[in-house]
Amino acid sequence: MGSTDSKLNFRKAVIQLTTKTQPVEATDDAFWDQFWADTTTTVQDVFALVPAAEIRAVREESPSNLATLCYKAVEKLVQGAESGCPSEKEKQVVLNCTRILARILPYIFEDQDWRGFFWSTVPGAGRTDELDDDEGARPLAESLLLAIADLLFCPDFTVHSHRRGPDSVESMQSIDSCEYIWEAGVGFAQSPPLNYIHDLNRTELLRLLLTCFSEAMYLPPSSDNTVLNPWVTFFCSTENRHALPLFTSLLNVVCAYDPVGYGIPYNHLLFSDYREQLVEQAVQILIVTLEHDGVVPHPPASPSSVEEQDSTGPENLFVNYLSRIHREEDFDFVLKGLARLLTNPLTQTYLPNSTKKIQFHQELLVLFWKLCDFNKKFLFFVLKSSDVLDILVPILYYLNDARADQSRVGLMHIGVFILLLLSGERNFGVRLNKPYSLHVPMDIPVFTGTHADLLIVVFHKIITTGHQRLQPLFDCLLTIVVNVSPYLKSLSMVAANKLLHLLEAFSTTWFLFSAAQNHHLVFFLLEAFNNIIQYQFDGNCNLVYAIIRKRNVFHQLANLPSDPTSIQKALQRKKKSPDVISRTSSQETVSMEGSHPAVPAEPGTLKASLVAMPGIDKLTEKSQVSEDGTMVSVPKTDSPNTVHPDQSAVAGTSDTESNSGRDNEVSAFFFFWVHWFVLSWKCKLPLQTIMRLLQVLVPQVEKICIDKGLTDESEILKFLQHGTLVGLLPVPHPILIRKYQANAGTAMWFRTYMWGVVYLRNVDPPIWYDTDVRLFEIQRM
Repeated sequence: MGSTDSKLNFRKAVIQLTTKTQPVEATDDAFWDQFWADTTTTVQDVFALVPAAEIRAVREESPSNLATLCYKAVEKLVQGAESGCPSEKEKQVVLNCTRILARILPYIFEDQDWRGFFWSTVPGAGRTDELDDDEGARPLAESLLLAIADLLFCPDFTVHSHRRGPDSVESMQSIDSCEYIWEAGVGFAQSPPLNYIHDLNRTELLRLLLTCFSEAMYLPPSSDNTVLNPWVTFFCSTENRHALPLFTSLLNVVCAYDPVGYGIPYNHLLFSDYREQLVEQAVQILIVTLEHDGVVPHPPASPSSVEEQDSTGPENLFVNYLSRIHREEDFDFVLKGLARLLTNPLTQTYLPNSTKKIQFHQELLVLFWKLCDFNKKFLFFVLKSSDVLDILVPILYYLNDARADQSRVGLMHIGVFILLLLSGERNFGVRLNKPYSLHVPMDIPVFTGTHADLLIVVFHKIITTGHQRLQPLFDCLLTIVVNVSPYLKSLSMVAANKLLHLLEAFSTTWFLFSAAQNHHLVFFLLEAFNNIIQYQFDGNCNLVYAIIRKRNVFHQLANLPSDPTSIQKALQRKKKSPDVISRTSSQETVSMEGSHPAVPAEPGTLKASLVAMPGIDKLTEKSQVSEDGTMVSVPKTDSPNTVHPDQSAVAGTSDTESNSGRDNEVSAFFFFWVHWFVLSWKCKLPLQTIMRLLQVLVPQVEKICIDKGLTDESEILKFLQHGTLVGLLPVPHPILIRKYQANAGTAMWFRTYMWGVVYLRNVDPPIWYDTDVRLFEIQRM
């Protein structure tokens, strides 16, 4: 009954606020206390009892009342942070103010005229000493952020108290928050006792903090990286005395979380897991704060563990601390924690749905990306052992599972970008040679082989059965294959056939001529074949055999017609076979046991739009591997195949049929243009190595088949296994690696993707739903 009365009183206060035409004085505590002093509303209640239309109405019609409500709520948080919330009533007031601000802030941000409100000081209004500093009043935003930071380390509210006895008092001003880090892990050895009330309170405060940072959602996409989010910039600066313990707490809470626990079946249905909500908010705060690294280059890793920022460090302390982690045990803790969480949805059990499955894998992938990007020592640690495969397998699982679902195109991109980043390092290619013995339920053909085979088979599945919006990723997928190809010791027959099937599909004339970039895919595949033949010939008899069997594909490429008439015929043929790839010509076998086919998004699924990604030439820079194994950057040069005709014109030509003389004239000129363009790259096709291999081995294989009457391919494979091409092939070319390089386009893509994920994952309560978000569009499938 009390709860119902409480909600009723709260709703009456909201109605009073929206109907008052005259400003309510800030000193009228009897009125303002109705919102937080005597209520026990949950965050869901606040969102239900304060409708969006009424917030907007107050904003437009009684702006001074909305301003006073925000100011008074912040004032209560500051007072709570000062006093340490010794009583239950004060704790409840802080939570109520937190919920009200989380509800109101998005409507402040969506109005351009209001955005600066929190960065101004509120004149008069009975300002208290707590809101002042030595040089005058702080902006409201700074007071709010500092109060949240203080409250996140408030004994008996969000952290376990260290009081020695009942009479001792912990002063919030003198407290050393480094002693109150939430979880053992990086830079902290003790694991405090679990307290679900503390976890719930932390979650509420982090939700408000995330809402503060979300001003970025209400600004249109911009590639100008010098425009920083003022909320994040201040919170991650030296002004926040809790920056180090909070960063460490967030990272440790995420990486120490084990959703399975003791492994008791169906435990997640019997007990509430308050830690999961905290972990979700923590990982979202981490990726948002790490998105802004200021304008200063990343510093080298520090000789000590995670230390305070020096004067030359970057402006963002969270980025600084992340880049300075260096102890191997810390790297091991972080990597094992992320791998455990990413692998969680893949877990197979005999009892259906008996194990808890987390849903925040997209945030974890962004965090892993940030770790590798800002801390190169962490990247090298990841690649130093086979532990990198514990990250690879779940990423391939997510890519395969999401390939048919257009609402998860962002997940496809982040997974591919991580693999592109890893593939730029030699050790990644070497690690892929480890045999693949797991039984992860993926709807891919059963095979016996290595992790390299798994990668190729999944990539083939994405290209041949993914939705059309994945076509811009084909370049990235094949770049990854090229980068690892010089190190692949033995491909299985299944993987070898998949690669040849891709070449067969991409080298059809209509596909090669139908878009200006399509020939790049053939170049990538030929380069991968050349790398394997030149550097790993001995163990790759399966691939050599597949190349011999499909030798016609290479002969057709060598004799590719490029005259205008042939180009016109090829493009007209496109009408009859509109698919990018002939899906029936791929030899599909039985899928893995327990797997389910990838399915499109259900109707009504919400998705956030994404900005376009830069092309592969902008995403990567070429490096040549020298004789001592070091990388030497290759300067970019303009070549004829970087100049190409209008893509849409190429793709649309086959649909243009007109009898008018002018159209015929334009059409003839166009086909001549394409003819010149095709000639410009046709002469560069790297076919010499493969043609030489075919020239030497095809007669030998044909002879042995005739002489011994062989019909069994295993005998041919045995012959190829013991064959050699030493001295017969052209001089080995230098290994060329295309390493990922960040740029303004990718930074904008990551910002859009990250905030889109945060928007869609926060549905209870729906913090930003139905507000005027401008960074991306929310679309219904």
